[in-house]
Amino acid sequence: MRNAFIQRLLELAESDPRIMLLTGDLGFGVFEKFAQRYPKQFLNVGVAEQNLTGLATGLALEGRIPFTYSLANFPTLRCLEQIRNDACYHNANVKIVCMGGGFSYGALGISHHATEDLSILRALPDITIVAPGDDWEASEATSSLANTQGTCYLRLDKSSAGMTNQHQEVFTLGKARKLRDGSDITLISIGGILNETLKAAKLLAEKGIESRVISLHTLKPLDKEVIFDAAKNTRGIVTIEENTIQGGLGGAVAEVCLENGIIPQIFCRIGLPDCFSSLVGSQDYLRSQYKMSAEHIYNKLLMRLNSTDKQK
Repeated sequence: MRNAFIQRLLELAESDPRIMLLTGDLGFGVFEKFAQRYPKQFLNVGVAEQNLTGLATGLALEGRIPFTYSLANFPTLRCLEQIRNDACYHNANVKIVCMGGGFSYGALGISHHATEDLSILRALPDITIVAPGDDWEASEATSSLANTQGTCYLRLDKSSAGMTNQHQEVFTLGKARKLRDGSDITLISIGGILNETLKAAKLLAEKGIESRVISLHTLKPLDKEVIFDAAKNTRGIVTIEENTIQGGLGGAVAEVCLENGIIPQIFCRIGLPDCFSSLVGSQDYLRSQYKMSAEHIYNKLLMRLNSTDKQK
């Protein structure tokens, strides 16, 4: 996703000198071309994410479109006050980019996991939150956020579902994508774990269970209609996120359903339970350990569907 993001940002910067890239002293392997081609649109502020956000806000208020870039939770949780008080409160045109959503940097331990960012930033007013599931969504989201006024968060992942777009498909912020149709159950996924979601859907299909797969790349604003349709026209909803289940995608879907008097027959959240991701290992290893792999999703759904059938 990182390469898709920087390639699109290069294209945007060529035609719009307002676009700037600010980094917290990393990403040089992929930013070298940007820095050489647009030296007046590139800044390295050092390992100082709070200053990174404050500087970006100032640039935004002067008419620039700054993209701030750092790893995992550093551009978000480390400078949450600056995002809240400086950027969001002033509706500043700041684009916050996190590389390493979820367990992407699992081998570096909890300090490099981004597993609460979606929940925490969702609580802030006047912010757009996007977590692409594949490279196409990452590229298209970069363009969309550059043209969206206000503070935005783009959560990139080391994993990706590849390229799931259809010919001439149009990406729209706040509009989820249906990647697979089915009437038995709906899987709503956000972020790079979309690849595990699609694998789980294939495993279910082998058992004769047809699942609808939704890539809900925009957490805020939320596509309510796709959620309502899933709740009404399939047997239930399963949310899948590489984030804590406390206040993330699952919480957002549950809230909008209950507030509108819609109760799915089955509702299940798959994500990090109420704990710290204290294990160390690859992203795939941590997904397996915390029961987010395709096999775990598949097994949990089979159990829930069988349990529901027995209650009839």
